[in-house]
Amino acid sequence: MNEASPELSILMPCLNEELTLATCITKAKTYLDTAKVNGEIVIADNGSTDRSIEIAESLGARVVHVAEKGYGSALLNGIKAARGKYVIMGDSDDSYDFLHLGPYVEKLREGNDLVMGNRFKGGIAKGAMPFLHRYLGNPVLSFTGRLFFNIRVRDFHCGLRGFNRERILSTGLCTTGMEFASEMVVKSALNGLKITEVPTTLKKDGRDRPPHLNTWRDGWRHLRFLLIYSPRWLFFIPGLIFLLAGSLLSLLLMIKPIHLKSIELDVHTLLYAGSSIFIGLQFIFFYAIAKVYGGIHHLLPRDRHFYFWTRLLSLEKCILAGAIFILAALILTIWVLLHWYRTGFGHLNPSDTFRMVIPAVFSLIFGLQLIQNSFFISILMIRTKD
Repeated sequence: MNEASPELSILMPCLNEELTLATCITKAKTYLDTAKVNGEIVIADNGSTDRSIEIAESLGARVVHVAEKGYGSALLNGIKAARGKYVIMGDSDDSYDFLHLGPYVEKLREGNDLVMGNRFKGGIAKGAMPFLHRYLGNPVLSFTGRLFFNIRVRDFHCGLRGFNRERILSTGLCTTGMEFASEMVVKSALNGLKITEVPTTLKKDGRDRPPHLNTWRDGWRHLRFLLIYSPRWLFFIPGLIFLLAGSLLSLLLMIKPIHLKSIELDVHTLLYAGSSIFIGLQFIFFYAIAKVYGGIHHLLPRDRHFYFWTRLLSLEKCILAGAIFILAALILTIWVLLHWYRTGFGHLNPSDTFRMVIPAVFSLIFGLQLIQNSFFISILMIRTKD
């Protein structure tokens, strides 16, 4: 095995896996020898206190010591230390079959940048995956990932996957925990890498202790990552729904109350409708801020559609739009004051008055928010020269 320039690095994260590590390494070596693939085996050790390191070295694997705790930390440092053009990573608990890596290597050689295993197609042995993971957590998170990022991957969290090392590192992977599995898929898609899937099997691991994965904590970390990296679904779409629903209801209630059989919607509902518009605008502004900040700091790839709209809706145009909202607020306020004047500054019918007062107040708020947020976004978009 030529370690100077291997084609393939088989990477295994490890934290106290002395019961199964030898089996995994032996299977990986058998595959390399049988398939005649020039490769190496890399163990990314995350602070094992058992015999894992001793076992790995005795079997000829190269051990990379990773001080920073976490599944993502171990894998990222292992990827950086790997010498192969391609890397296939898999857990060292003997749940994945390192004897049959041929489909991964074949797909990588065809030019794919990321080859995901699909355990649901390959087969999941009885007791290999907890009920909640198999029928709730993995399907829901995988569906969310496909919906948010338009990725045709059915098993987002399969631990056995292969990739082009340089292309994967170019995506800027950075998470340290279990969400690293989602980050790799999402950032590959956002950066235009070619992704495919192959069936793989999953059997019950050989540990004599609970797995490192925590169902609810790590499930939330995966979902949180998917939301943070999709400001369109986190901010823009909910904001648009609030904005459109609030605007439609406000326009109807500004004319007259709405009667639904025995139910009357009046100025109290108008107040909620105006608040819905305000909430929607705030969500949309947060979307814009997240996109600009993410683009500047290379957290998100450049979105040509977004930057088209930021050029179209320039600071000057947004200031003008904000000024129109403020002017509308002043006109409505003057109208209310004149109406009050005509009554001799006496008692006013709240149903009639608030039908104008509420839109006036929210128009003023909208105008000021539009101007302030537009300035803030413009500040974020200033390009500093080195």
